[in-house]
Amino acid sequence: MREKATEHKLTLMVKQRGGMAPKFVSPGFDGVPDRIVLLPHGKLAFVELKTEGEKLRPLQVRRKRQLESLGFPVYCVDAVEQIGGILDEIQSS
Repeated sequence: MREKATEHKLTLMVKQRGGMAPKFVSPGFDGVPDRIVLLPHGKLAFVELKTEGEKLRPLQVRRKRQLESLGFPVYCVDAVEQIGGILDEIQSS
Protein backbone atom coordinates (compact mmCIF):
# COMPACT_ATOMS: atom_id res chain seq x y z
CA MET A 1 0.00 0.00 0.00
CA ARG A 2 1.20 3.49 -0.74
CA GLU A 3 2.37 5.75 2.06
CA LYS A 4 -0.32 8.33 1.35
CA ALA A 5 -3.10 5.75 1.75
CA THR A 6 -1.62 4.53 5.05
CA GLU A 7 -1.32 8.12 6.25
CA HIS A 8 -4.96 8.79 5.36
CA LYS A 9 -6.09 5.67 7.24
CA LEU A 10 -4.05 6.71 10.30
CA THR A 11 -5.69 10.14 10.43
CA LEU A 12 -9.16 8.59 10.10
CA MET A 13 -8.58 6.02 12.84
CA VAL A 14 -7.13 8.65 15.19
CA LYS A 15 -10.18 10.85 14.57
CA GLN A 16 -12.50 7.90 15.32
CA ARG A 17 -10.82 7.64 18.72
CA GLY A 18 -11.48 11.30 19.46
CA GLY A 19 -8.00 12.54 18.63
CA MET A 20 -6.14 14.28 15.87
CA ALA A 21 -2.99 13.60 13.86
CA PRO A 22 -1.64 16.86 12.44
CA LYS A 23 1.21 16.86 9.97
CA PHE A 24 4.49 17.57 11.75
CA VAL A 25 6.51 20.16 9.84
CA SER A 26 9.68 21.53 11.39
CA PRO A 27 11.59 23.91 9.10
CA GLY A 28 15.33 23.64 9.61
CA PHE A 29 15.01 20.34 11.52
CA ASP A 30 14.91 17.61 8.89
CA GLY A 31 14.11 13.97 9.53
CA VAL A 32 11.22 14.48 11.94
CA PRO A 33 8.27 12.02 11.86
CA ASP A 34 5.34 12.72 9.52
CA ARG A 35 2.56 13.00 12.11
CA ILE A 36 2.00 13.83 15.76
CA VAL A 37 -0.77 11.64 17.16
CA LEU A 38 -2.75 13.39 19.91
CA LEU A 39 -5.29 11.24 21.72
CA PRO A 40 -7.64 12.01 24.63
CA HIS A 41 -6.20 12.18 28.16
CA GLY A 42 -2.90 13.72 27.05
CA LYS A 43 -1.63 10.76 25.03
CA LEU A 44 0.97 11.77 22.44
CA ALA A 45 3.23 9.93 20.01
CA PHE A 46 5.11 10.62 16.80
CA VAL A 47 4.49 8.48 13.70
CA GLU A 48 6.62 8.10 10.59
CA LEU A 49 4.76 6.59 7.65
CA LYS A 50 6.44 4.50 4.99
CA THR A 51 5.53 2.46 1.94
CA GLU A 52 5.34 -1.23 2.85
CA GLY A 53 8.79 -2.64 3.47
CA GLU A 54 10.54 0.74 3.36
CA LYS A 55 12.95 1.52 6.22
CA LEU A 56 13.82 4.75 8.04
CA ARG A 57 16.64 6.81 6.55
CA PRO A 58 19.70 7.33 8.80
CA LEU A 59 18.64 10.88 9.72
CA GLN A 60 15.14 9.64 10.60
CA VAL A 61 16.66 6.97 12.84
CA ARG A 62 18.67 9.69 14.60
CA ARG A 63 15.58 11.89 15.10
CA LYS A 64 13.63 8.88 16.39
CA ARG A 65 16.33 8.20 18.97
CA GLN A 66 16.45 11.87 19.98
CA LEU A 67 12.69 12.00 20.56
CA GLU A 68 12.71 8.69 22.41
CA SER A 69 15.55 9.88 24.65
CA LEU A 70 13.24 12.72 25.69
CA GLY A 71 10.58 10.18 26.62
CA PHE A 72 8.34 10.42 23.55
CA PRO A 73 7.14 7.28 21.77
CA VAL A 74 7.98 7.14 18.05
CA TYR A 75 6.49 4.58 15.66
CA CYS A 76 7.23 3.65 12.08
CA VAL A 77 4.15 2.41 10.22
CA ASP A 78 4.42 0.69 6.84
CA ALA A 79 1.11 -1.23 6.83
CA VAL A 80 -2.48 -0.28 7.64
CA GLU A 81 -2.76 -3.42 9.77
CA GLN A 82 -0.29 -1.93 12.29
CA ILE A 83 -2.32 1.19 13.02
CA GLY A 84 -4.93 -0.24 15.42
CA GLY A 85 -2.32 -1.92 17.61
CA ILE A 86 -0.15 1.18 17.72
CA LEU A 87 -3.11 3.38 18.69
CA ASP A 88 -4.05 0.88 21.41
CA GLU A 89 -0.47 1.04 22.71
CA ILE A 90 -0.47 4.85 22.72
CA GLN A 91 -3.78 4.97 24.58
CA SER A 92 -2.65 2.47 27.20
CA SER A 93 0.65 4.19 27.95
